[in-house]
This record gives sequence, structure tokens and C-alpha cells, in this order.
Amino acid sequence: MSSLSKNLPSNPSNNIKINCKFLLIICISLIATSGVFSINPILPNIATAFNIPPQNIGLIMTSFLLPPTVGSLIFGALADRFGIKKILIPSLIIFGMGGILCALANNFRSLLEWRLLTGIGAASLESLELTLISDLYNGKMLTSAMGVNGAMIGVAATIYPLIGGALASFSWRYPFLLSVLAFPLALLIATKLKLPTQQKNTQHLNLKSYLKNTWENINNPQVFGLLFTVFCMYIIELGACYIYIPVYASNFLGASGTDIGILLSCESIAFALVASQLGLLARWFSEKSLIVSGFVICVLSLLIIPTIHNVWLLIIPCIIFGVSQALALPPLQSMLAAIAPEGYRAGFMALNVTVQSLGRALGPLFGGVTFAAWGIQGVFYANAALALITVVVFSFLLTKRSLKSSNA
Repeated sequence: MSSLSKNLPSNPSNNIKINCKFLLIICISLIATSGVFSINPILPNIATAFNIPPQNIGLIMTSFLLPPTVGSLIFGALADRFGIKKILIPSLIIFGMGGILCALANNFRSLLEWRLLTGIGAASLESLELTLISDLYNGKMLTSAMGVNGAMIGVAATIYPLIGGALASFSWRYPFLLSVLAFPLALLIATKLKLPTQQKNTQHLNLKSYLKNTWENINNPQVFGLLFTVFCMYIIELGACYIYIPVYASNFLGASGTDIGILLSCESIAFALVASQLGLLARWFSEKSLIVSGFVICVLSLLIIPTIHNVWLLIIPCIIFGVSQALALPPLQSMLAAIAPEGYRAGFMALNVTVQSLGRALGPLFGGVTFAAWGIQGVFYANAALALITVVVFSFLLTKRSLKSSNA
């Protein structure tokens, strides 16, 4: 355990003590998520402004989410080698600058280019934040900590769509300016957050050896099962919920940007409430049971959406979807973090984020293909089928051999 954990008082229960350091760490991912949650409600507005067809609007998210698919691994290795702060602070600054440039874009191509820059800034943020939390906690307390982290993100995801939708009533450009919050956070981290500068057992490794050792640590069916599940979860999250629920609500049910913001906020509220109770749920159920239950509930929510013809009734599947994500995501992160070896944790969690980002990047493309082939209903049915396939693959791979960390 790193020196971070030595600064926290011991806590024998599954409940964690939240202090200023923990909240500051959580703020890292809260900033990064603004690049997704505040932008989702304004996608129809951007499509109208630049005359973009529905099947192409997902490129706004894809261009933001592609950089972490490669950048997370590189930044994770560099963080293990040189220290987290030296990667984290410049990343926040780039993220803030990218958002400002997006707000100034005068055509769709330049918007995609500046979203790509913003994504480069965001590439390291989530993996480094998860690494820091993994350094602080272990066992069931790690699951509880991931739940609190998820709950805080859920709160932010509740607020961001409301703010994004409200700002979009003036101009689609304004929500991108929320990225300036990265600047004061970078200053606080530079001056207030004390972190180890580098991991002792990786400081002399070159990148090739580092990646080879990381591969040896992840090369087993259980890790592949967890990563596959993370990948599919984010395909569904972006492709179905955050892209095509707004499209369905706007183009087929006549919802405004504010209405869409409220719908997505309901999903986030449900996520936050359930995630905040994962410390309690983890006492009664295994992480695997929680993940499977989450995906089954996800299937239910996706099957309901195409049957709804009133915009406000969409609140029901949005809430169900939020519950499903809360049951599945923090336990997945906890199981992955628990098996990350000491000294390679940033790189290991970066691989997790790389898989997440790849799922997020491909989710809008998957949604666009299914939309073009089968229409808006096909998007939700195809994602429901993917969720069922994920449950089967996850259950099969996780039963091939017990995870060494399952009783951590």
C-alpha cells in the first residue's frame, strides 16, 4: 500500500470516512465527466446549428473519447514511472483549454478537432483518480469507496445535464465552457494534495518492460471477463442512453434541451442513490451477483424505451437504467482494482479506462449503425441483446477460476 493510505485512519467497517483529500481526488473525475454529461443534452442543438444528420452526431462524443483508448495506457505508465502529479496537472490544463476552444468553433470539423484535444486532456484523469482511490482502500472498503465515487459522479451527472440544457437555451457553445473548472482544480492539486512522486519498483523500467509485466499480470480469463464487461457496459451507456435517448426524446417525442437534461438527471439521481448504498449491499451480495443483476435490469430498461410515446414517461426507464449502472460499475472497478499489482496500479487501471473509452467511443458508432439499419427502436433492442450476451460471457469467464482477490 502506498504512503497515501498511511495518512488515513483505519476503519474496520465497510463504511469509509470521507475527508478533504478523498473529495479532492473525486473531483478529478467530476471534472472529466463534464465533457460528457453537460454535452449530451445539447447534441440536438449542435446538429441543428451545423445541419448534421442524427447518425453523425455521435462523432462529437467519439472524438472526445478516442484519445483515452491509447493515451490512458501511456499516461498510466508515465504516472507509475515519474509520479501522478506530473501527469495529472498538465492534463487538467489541456482539458480546460480544449473546452474553451470548442466553444469558439465555427464549423463541425473544428469542433471535432478541439473535442479531440479536450479528450487528450481527459485521457489520464479517470485512471489516475481510480489509482489514488485504490491506494487508499482495499477489500470491501474499496467497493464502498468506489460506490461513493460513483455516487458523487452521479450527483455531478445530475447537475451537468441541467446546466448544459439550461445554457443551451442561450447558445450551444456555453456548456463547453464548464471545462474552465479544471484550472482551479489543477491549482488545488498542485498546492494541497500530497502524493508519492514515483513507485519504487517501476522507476527504472522502460516502457516496453513495463507493458510486458502489465500484460503478464492481466493475462487470465477473469481479467478478460471483467474488461469485456466494462467494454460492453460503456457501449450501451453511450450508444443507447446518452446519445439515442436524447435523440429519441427530441426527434420523436418533441422534447426540448431542458426536458432532455431532466431525463438524464433522473438517471443520474438513481445512479447516485444506489451507488451510495453499495457499502451496505456488498455485505449481503458478492460483487459478481451485483454486476449480473445490474445487466439484467439494464436489459429491462432498454426494452421499455421503444414502447414509450410520452416524453415524461421516459423517466421510468431512465431511473431503471441508472440503478443498473450503479449495481454494475463500482463493483467492476473494485474487482479490477483489487487485482492490480503494487507498483503497476496506475497502468493497470489505465487499461481499465482504455477499455471504457473504447466502449464509449464505439457506442455512438454502434448506435449509428443500428439506427441506420433498423431505426431508433433497433438501437435499443440491439443494445439489450448486447447486455444479455455480456451476462453470459461474464458469468462463463468468471467461473473458470476464482479471482485471487475475491476475498480481499
